[in-house]
Amino acid sequence: MITAVRYLPGALALTLILLPFSAPGQQRDRLVDGIAAVVNSNAITFGQVRELLMFRQRSLSEMYQGDELRAKMKESQDAALKDLIDRQLIIDYFNTEGFQIPAYVVEDRVNTIIREEFGGDRQAFIRTLKAQGFSLGRFREIERDKIVVQAMRQRAVRSDFIISPDKVDAYYRKNLKQYSTQAEIKLNMIVLRPEFDGSDNPVEAKRAMAKEIREKLASGGDFAGMAQMYSDDSTADFGGDWGWVDENTLTGSLNKIAFNLEPGTLSEAIQVGDTFYIMRVEAKKPAVVQPLSEVREEITKKLIEEERIRMQDRWIDTLREKAYVKIY
Repeated sequence: MITAVRYLPGALALTLILLPFSAPGQQRDRLVDGIAAVVNSNAITFGQVRELLMFRQRSLSEMYQGDELRAKMKESQDAALKDLIDRQLIIDYFNTEGFQIPAYVVEDRVNTIIREEFGGDRQAFIRTLKAQGFSLGRFREIERDKIVVQAMRQRAVRSDFIISPDKVDAYYRKNLKQYSTQAEIKLNMIVLRPEFDGSDNPVEAKRAMAKEIREKLASGGDFAGMAQMYSDDSTADFGGDWGWVDENTLTGSLNKIAFNLEPGTLSEAIQVGDTFYIMRVEAKKPAVVQPLSEVREEITKKLIEEERIRMQDRWIDTLREKAYVKIY
């Protein structure tokens, strides 16, 4: 029996980005690189995993350090290996089922990359490939595999599912904080820290100063001028202006006092540890919750996307169950 050749649609909305990939010379090096996993008859090497991680781990190293960085690196390595396994499962299924991608779809993809990434300069594109040890034919194969994976993932998702209003309502109630803005105050603050310079009691000296400043402010003194003259805070040059702050900005005790102040009122001199604070609230904004009617469409789109991902994951799981996969 002859299996009919089946073509997948060529109109795919794909993000075009030129990423590092393995040149023929690099593939020979992988023979001694070590095998990370086997999918059916295809080996996935640690070199392939490292290539996929190149940009991810560079970003992680800028954000984390120490044990947290090591944990994030391990997490990203596991995710990269899973991604490579999933890709190979999809490509194997594509080939087994007799699908084909028309050659013009791949050529269109290559031409789009040349146009968007190289300004239409085909020779510059070819020079870049050669510098990385690639032939144009090998690059076409890589782009073909990307198209295959994207097309097959799209094919695995039904387009006729509906998100019920009850499900949208439940998501809204569960994630109400996402659609709420916190209460805010426009805050001015003077911060007085003791100077441990050998004086008898620096904390008491600052307490007396805080009390005196607070009395002057209560009598109509200029808050900004006092802050510029006495405050040990980084906002001193701006007259102690903290701008609009929410309830996550200040420490617990200061936060409670600040948000209980009425606009135009002044706090007492507040001691926290060895430091003294004098706060004034200029204005307030109440917490606001977006009504469901304003965010229903946004939530529906989000739930549709989540369902699409679940469908793709279930499909990948079925491919995995039918395949030989071994991770080393």
